[in-house]
Amino acid sequence: MLYRADVTRTRRWTTQRYFAAVLTAMVVLILAATVVGAQALNRTSTASNRLNDRISPARTAVVQLDDALRNQDTALRGYLLSRAPQFLDLYRESVTAERAAATVLRDLLGGESQPLADLTAVEEAAARWRGTVADPAIRTRGGDVAAAFAPVRARLDTLDRRLATARQEGRAALEHTRRLRDIVFVGLVFALLLLIAAIAVLLRVAVVRPLTRLGAAVRRVSGGAFDHELSPHGPADVAELGRDVEAMRRRLVDALTVTRRARDELELREAELRRSNADLEQFAYVASHDLQEPLRKVASFCQMLQRRYGDALDDRARQYIAFAVDGATRMQRLINDLLTFSRIGRIYDDSTPVALDDILNRVQETLASGIAETGARIVRPPLPVVPGDVTLLTMLWQNLLGNAIKFRRPGTAPHVEITATATGAMWTFTVSDNGIGIDPEFADKIFVIFQRLHPRDRYGGTGIGLAICKKVVEHHGGAIELDGSYEKGARLVFTLPAGTPEPSAGTPEPSAGTPEPSAGTPEPV
Repeated sequence: MLYRADVTRTRRWTTQRYFAAVLTAMVVLILAATVVGAQALNRTSTASNRLNDRISPARTAVVQLDDALRNQDTALRGYLLSRAPQFLDLYRESVTAERAAATVLRDLLGGESQPLADLTAVEEAAARWRGTVADPAIRTRGGDVAAAFAPVRARLDTLDRRLATARQEGRAALEHTRRLRDIVFVGLVFALLLLIAAIAVLLRVAVVRPLTRLGAAVRRVSGGAFDHELSPHGPADVAELGRDVEAMRRRLVDALTVTRRARDELELREAELRRSNADLEQFAYVASHDLQEPLRKVASFCQMLQRRYGDALDDRARQYIAFAVDGATRMQRLINDLLTFSRIGRIYDDSTPVALDDILNRVQETLASGIAETGARIVRPPLPVVPGDVTLLTMLWQNLLGNAIKFRRPGTAPHVEITATATGAMWTFTVSDNGIGIDPEFADKIFVIFQRLHPRDRYGGTGIGLAICKKVVEHHGGAIELDGSYEKGARLVFTLPAGTPEPSAGTPEPSAGTPEPSAGTPEPV
């Protein structure tokens, strides 16, 4: 079967070969039409030339010859009757005219054997008449010349009838060749039209239709019907193109199958991951909530022990109790942060227009003591209104500003600059400081929960602040990252969906807050 298919494939013509065959057929037909048409025109021209250039002028020359001979007979008889010399002059002129007409007639009848023979007979009869009748009569001035001229007249009539017959035959031949020429040209035109029709049908069946089918199949596949199998037909190159497209379609189908399987597996794993994250968040919430009561008891009893038996304890015992109270307090703060992290998207999931200017004012009031203590300077523009949760956005800005103030350079007052830029359907915010900065290699690590870049004794906190920021931003449909190109400190860039109101134009102005933190506001970490 493979061998037979290969043989069929090799015997199939290509499109180029089809067009070459069509061009060859048209050239052959045009050449044949040219040859046949030329022959028909040549035959028509030959018949027309014979009739118009030889037979018809020969009839005229015969009339001149007849006039010359009759003038000889008339002049001879007039001379014999009147003895007038002018008749003798007319006789001699007529002889000269006869010879001239005979010469012209002989030239015209070249190739016409029978009329030439008749002309020769006329000339011989005229010569005999002059030699035996006319010339002796002129010398003797007497004789019967009327009856002697009859043979000449008979020969002349024979020549005239022969030429009349030749003219009729010439006219018939010319008419025949013209009809034949017309038939040939009509046949050639019909054959040309028939060939053009055959070529059009051949090209449509052998080339155009396979190309149209292939194009329709390719468009169907490109439209999404990847399971539609292509069946190439037609010329070899078109069929080869169809096989190539079919091979490409099969590769696409295989790739799509692999992609679908990978996507299904990814969706399955994503669903499992969502369930796992939900379980982990629920576990963290429950565990954190259940761990708070034992920690409070540990801290309370340690503090009661310190108050009641403090005088009986030595310094080392009091130090141990202080360590226990501090550890329980830090553990409780860590649990509270973990609870806050787990509540994002579960408890705090509101979506209302939030004025970020109001949020930032409250955050500055909360951080007023730290701002006053460090001499921090905060430069901020008018901020927009965005859709979101008030509590979550407060956590976001409090952690960002709190970190910018906390991670400052020794002996340098913090300088924090906030920008807001509208980019399409999103707002892009930056929070830049002049602090100790963050190495770009830790750009991803800083957003992981409980990841710290510095010892706890240098900078306090639980290492969950930026993880909360990342979760809040992503919960609102934005993204947050570290600007690794900023070298004067640290710069965090994040986006939030744009709301309908926009901030009023204005120049960023420095501001500082001095009020005490308000109750119930999350503490920066």
